[in-house]
Amino acid sequence: MQFSFTEQQTDFRDAVRQMLDRECTPADLRVLFDAADGSDGGTSPSAVHTPRWNALADMGVVGLTIPELHGGLGLTDLDLVLLLEEAGRAALPEPILETTALAAPLLARTGFGPEHGTEIGALSNHWLPLIAGGDAVAAVGLPGMPAVPGAVGADLYILGYAPPDGGPEIHAVPAAEVLVSRTASLDPTRRLGTVDWTPGPDTLVATGSDAGWALAVLADRAALGTAAELVGLTDRLITIAADYAKERKQFGRAIGSFQAVKHLLAGAQVKLEFARPVTYAAAWSLTHRTPDASRRASMAKAYASEAATEAARVALQVHGAIGYTWECDLHLFLKRAWALAPAWGDAAEHRSRVLASVVDERAEQA
Repeated sequence: MQFSFTEQQTDFRDAVRQMLDRECTPADLRVLFDAADGSDGGTSPSAVHTPRWNALADMGVVGLTIPELHGGLGLTDLDLVLLLEEAGRAALPEPILETTALAAPLLARTGFGPEHGTEIGALSNHWLPLIAGGDAVAAVGLPGMPAVPGAVGADLYILGYAPPDGGPEIHAVPAAEVLVSRTASLDPTRRLGTVDWTPGPDTLVATGSDAGWALAVLADRAALGTAAELVGLTDRLITIAADYAKERKQFGRAIGSFQAVKHLLAGAQVKLEFARPVTYAAAWSLTHRTPDASRRASMAKAYASEAATEAARVALQVHGAIGYTWECDLHLFLKRAWALAPAWGDAAEHRSRVLASVVDERAEQA
């Protein structure tokens, strides 16, 4: 299969990169890290509804997966993957993954079943225009998750629930009906939190097989979206390390001229070049709903997690002792990479899923 992005898709990516280069600098990230140590821990609504979030909404990024009927662009995972990569490259603190890649497509999908069609339709009509306009952010949690990314400061929570005496359920819960407790995180800008709430018929939007299917798709989209962000982070970490290697001198020469340093950077770059096309292929598969879409999403997450972990190790090794310091910008991106690599399933877990998928497929063919 031959595949390439359209000119419109790459132009959109370039525009987002230019905006984030201006509005999401290391200095901006440091402000958020400092706020996380402050009295409110960065939990105020203004910490989420930022001018940067509004700018992304004005560009159409936040509402990219929302139908035009509700004020969005009506585009797909394939259109979003490049923008998530840019979000990772900038270590964007705002919950673009949770809101645009996960919550919005679920809310936009009607027809969970005749018993819930009216409720989900009304829910979509209320929340999707708010999300598209940048006036609401969402957090998504699957059953069994110890903490929900982006939970602190969210306006809407899409929560999976596994009742002890029934099939899976999905609930859409407004912020007024939950109690969120901030959870300590290596990267405080991810705003992890535990969500206490009471499942009820008023928040139920899907049950049984419909809910099971939707939760599986959510998990695949989460794996893909996190992989895309990790690809961008890997690129940024390699760039930071290479730039430092050009400036830092030892024995009268830039350390980037030493073969050992070149090999470290080249090894990280090779992992990136393997992870990026696998991630794009997963986006294509999810967009076109191919039978192997779930497997490809797991492959993307496994490759991207390993690439980011390796790039983080190499970047830290190239910087030496200064890489451990708070004053060095490197830690802003290291922490995001270390936090996202195990998020929504680490490399080992997703490789196991790929293996199980292949074994099951061979068994069916036998």
